[in-house]
Formats: sequence, C-alpha cells, structure tokens
Amino acid sequence: MADTDTKKRTDTVLKPAKPPLHKVILLNDDYTPREFVVRLLKAEFRVPEAQASVIMLTAHTKGACVVAVFTKEIAEEKATRATDFARQHGFPLLFSTEPEE
Repeated sequence: MADTDTKKRTDTVLKPAKPPLHKVILLNDDYTPREFVVRLLKAEFRVPEAQASVIMLTAHTKGACVVAVFTKEIAEEKATRATDFARQHGFPLLFSTEPEE
C-alpha cells in the first residue's frame, strides 16, 4: 500500500535576519574645542580628517550630526567610549544613539 500523504519537501534555507542598525549622533555643545572633536572622531570612529571636520561643523551648525551607523551594541559602545573620553578631558561633549529607520 502506497502512502499518498507523503510529499517530497524541499529544504528551505533560512537566512538570519540582519541586526537592526543604530545611528551614533554627535550633539553640539558650545564648550568643546573643534580641534578636540575632530581628533576624537578620527580616533574613535576612524574617519579621515576632512570627514571629521564636516561632521563637527554639521553638528555645530545644526545641533546634531550622524557620525556613523552600526549594530546596536557597537553603536552604544562607541557612543559611550567617545562621551567618556571627552569627560576624561574635561569636556561636556555628548554622543547618543537611536535606531536607524
């Protein structure tokens, strides 16, 4: 007797979902020297000096600027390290994160 309910199944390969991305945002303040901000951006976010200057000036004129986009954990770690570095040098510079839409 043949089993008519048995059908050949094709294997489905599931791709893992990409992790949600988060933006690291530089918030402007009127106390941190521009040169310090550029140096920090180059060191922590590995951006060239010209790009670091554009990010710094954008934050200065608009109040905030997206620095980079990472997975949530990396974005939060980089924002915290950059903010802590500024604090260690006596500056109120602040980095935050938010989900990328």
